[in-house]
Amino acid sequence: MKLALVTGGHRRLGAMISARLAADGWALAIHGAHDAEPDAILAAAFAKYGTAWHGFVADLADSSAVEGLIPVVTAHFGRAPDLLVNNASRFVDDTAATATAARIAAHHAVNAAAPVALALALHRSGGTGSVVNIIDQRIRNPVPDQFGYGLSKAALASATRTLAVSLAPHIRVNAVAPGLTLPTADYDAAQMARIAAAMPLGVLPSPGDIADTVAFLAGAQSMTGQTLFVDGGASLKSFDRDFVHL
Repeated sequence: MKLALVTGGHRRLGAMISARLAADGWALAIHGAHDAEPDAILAAAFAKYGTAWHGFVADLADSSAVEGLIPVVTAHFGRAPDLLVNNASRFVDDTAATATAARIAAHHAVNAAAPVALALALHRSGGTGSVVNIIDQRIRNPVPDQFGYGLSKAALASATRTLAVSLAPHIRVNAVAPGLTLPTADYDAAQMARIAAAMPLGVLPSPGDIADTVAFLAGAQSMTGQTLFVDGGASLKSFDRDFVHL
């Protein structure tokens, strides 16, 4: 039995990643900040594939909760995860004008420090396998919006390479950098069509594209320290603002 831990794995993009891994026969440890109940699509996937799964709640802003997550998952399943997908993120819209030290630290705690700590905990547990960090295509061409979020994702991108060197040969560490994938209520259909048309490929990535890339990296035994951009080509262009403002 292959076991994957997916942070933020019970809804939105995390649920799609979890469902894709379930289709490949993985057992799933599903993490959530406040609850870990699978959304309808994920619950249906678990039922379809007969997936062994369990939900775990942990606040990734709390270092003690982060340090306890791998041991709790290991105790429940009787083994350490073979795959850690660091998908959970904190996302608040701020700029250099409105950012504060506290807000920057809050983003860093969830988006950079927690993924690194979980990877280290996996290594210290004696586990082998891989880590896949979900970052963001904007790390290549930063924008002034979501200042604290952007800084934290850039830190996680750098940490991916450092962890790959530090945890080899036992654990591989790679990353996926998505473009705009699951729009929030801030976007309307016409705006999404305009943004898609602005991409070099004329399309935006689907959640399935991201999930397929995670599944690929989970099995790519000769790859480590790599970041795969799944973004319709967005990272090939420089935008003045975040997509929501375009």
